[in-house]
Amino acid sequence: MSIGEMLAATVPMVRTLNLAYLETTPEKAVLALPDQDEYRNHVGGPHAGAMFTLGESASGAIVLAAFGDQLSRAVPLPVHAEIDFKKIALGPLTATATLGRPIADVVAELDEGKRPEFPVAVSIQREDGTVTTEMSVIWTLRPNRP
Repeated sequence: MSIGEMLAATVPMVRTLNLAYLETTPEKAVLALPDQDEYRNHVGGPHAGAMFTLGESASGAIVLAAFGDQLSRAVPLPVHAEIDFKKIALGPLTATATLGRPIADVVAELDEGKRPEFPVAVSIQREDGTVTTEMSVIWTLRPNRP
């Protein structure tokens, strides 16, 4: 089962918004939000909550792709998120997430018994490539307690 299939099966909001996982690797996660009447706002674009969910979902996908092999000893959790709306979003949107720290550095901190934090940057674009939204999500790997 792919990361996208797993998240679609276990996270109801992913199914509610019909998010599509286009690419999920430790280097990049790309998700799509289709244009849907029931999730539009007062200017005809996707509601801010739908865009936040798209961005946060993209950040979670890359975290699982990068650190899925650590799940037996740590739980990935978002600890902080910021979102900046740059342009009006209309139509279908695509979110691209990238890690802000090398995977090896994060795992090394975990190996030292620390609770590492790392940023994930997310860019949300319209079909024409215009960036409408930028988001930053700080994640942590919380070590499991024995």
